[in-house]
Amino acid sequence: MIKATIFNWLQKYFGTSEAVLLSIILFSSVLILMTLGGVLGPLLVSIVIAFLLQGMVDKICTLGISRPVAMSLSYIVFILGMISLIVGFIPVVGRQMRVLVGETPSILANIQEIIAGVPEKYADYVTADQFNAIGLRVTQELGEIVEQLFTLSISSFPGLISIVIYLILVPLLVFFMLKDRDLLVSFIAGLLPSKRPVLNSIWFEMESQCSNYIRGKFIEIILVGFTSLIAFVFLDLKYAALLAMLVGLSVLVPYVGATLVTIPVLIVGYAQWGWGAEFFWLSIVYVIIQFLDGNLLVPLLFSEVVNLHPVAIISAVLIFGGVWGFWGVFFAIPLATLVKAIYTSWPVSELKIESHD
Repeated sequence: MIKATIFNWLQKYFGTSEAVLLSIILFSSVLILMTLGGVLGPLLVSIVIAFLLQGMVDKICTLGISRPVAMSLSYIVFILGMISLIVGFIPVVGRQMRVLVGETPSILANIQEIIAGVPEKYADYVTADQFNAIGLRVTQELGEIVEQLFTLSISSFPGLISIVIYLILVPLLVFFMLKDRDLLVSFIAGLLPSKRPVLNSIWFEMESQCSNYIRGKFIEIILVGFTSLIAFVFLDLKYAALLAMLVGLSVLVPYVGATLVTIPVLIVGYAQWGWGAEFFWLSIVYVIIQFLDGNLLVPLLFSEVVNLHPVAIISAVLIFGGVWGFWGVFFAIPLATLVKAIYTSWPVSELKIESHD
């Protein structure tokens, strides 16, 4: 009876050739990413950039400009943007990170000194010894967290050889992905059976979902990061470029990223100004940026892209981030959407084997 039940279940969900093919593709893709994910880094980066530029190419083509010219213009914009980041923004962030690492002990000492004066205001509720013990414990925990974060960031920073490989391979791969997009898609399609309605359904849905999500997420990172940079510079906050970059990248992790990046922003502001008017305005401006991002920008960019429950999104971030690191976090929502599309479109055989036991 048990064997018959298992056989019936396998026959129902894996009884068609397309279900078997889809299972093989999924298993092979997961295996390749888990074993060769680090090696395929330049390819993944190139695919993301090609998705971004493809939208620009399509927009330019709607203006009556030929596709080769549109592709050339989009590629030039990409090259100029990459040069601007390498020459302008990245060195500034690197300098600010080195300065912040060097000043971390003094920042923590400054915070501890500010906290030491608080018991006088709340002497009726907590003794000075108790508050000092709490403050010392909090300062130690913050110090350990900051040390771990910066140790992780420095140790995970790619070496010179990896940077050179990315700088050479990524522009080349992006160029050929844009130039020979139709040829590459046709080649991949030629490896699959001619009759593949389920695979076609999943492909069409995911092509739209992934391209729109990647472009929308890129726009969100730029807008949130640039707005934060302007606000931090206007408020004269230290390490403005570094913190603005963290705020921009925090949108990659829905619900969690904004909460985590709030800690370094407030710590730097508190260490710089204490409980002053400047710290108050920093908090207000930061809350406004996060509010506009979550309630205005995200609905505008992703209203037709993401149709997942928040629990599913957070679970996807945890699962795929734990398996594939940064790229798992970046593609968590598209991957969750892919899982949903596969679950919805999975071919189910109508054949049922009854048990004669």
